[in-house]
Amino acid sequence: MLLPNQLTVLRIILTPIFIVLFLSNEPLLIQISLGVFLIAALTDWYDGWLARKFNYITEWGKFMDPLADKILTSTAFFGFVSIGMLQFWMVLLIVLRDFLITLLRAYADYRRVSFTTSTLAKWKTFAQMFFLYYLLILYTLRTVPSLSIGYDNWFTVLLNQEMIFWIMLSVTLFTVVTGITYLYSNRFLIKQLFTRAN
Repeated sequence: MLLPNQLTVLRIILTPIFIVLFLSNEPLLIQISLGVFLIAALTDWYDGWLARKFNYITEWGKFMDPLADKILTSTAFFGFVSIGMLQFWMVLLIVLRDFLITLLRAYADYRRVSFTTSTLAKWKTFAQMFFLYYLLILYTLRTVPSLSIGYDNWFTVLLNQEMIFWIMLSVTLFTVVTGITYLYSNRFLIKQLFTRAN
């Protein structure tokens, strides 16, 4: 197996390790979970770089790499649902949209049909990841005793539940809109894709 594909597998393996540590309620383990998540995220960047630089591109990698990304980020989002910071229905909409588009694009690649990715969709990914890192970093830093005691007021403001609700609602609506826009702008290719399949 090529190194980029090994890194993709590693990212999938690190995902359950991350969530177990994250939900442990032990400050040290929660802090370690952030490190595990960052390592997993780094493998995403590195395997993509290797694949492009050395042309290590396989059909398996083209399918599994974006899927591994969605598994990691979806798990993190659901982790915040479990601790009561995010609403389940919002995360569910984001996950369903992202997995639907990811699987559709993978099938399109398999059928040799090329879909266009809009700038709006790229901004969607940026918004999701920025907000996710925001939550992960602040939530983890709050478990550090010296910070939680000395800067508790800051954490109270930055992790305000009402603010998080409205930001997450905005990210969710943005995600859903980009999904609908993506399906609409590629509707003829999608029709062609499934007509060919039949």
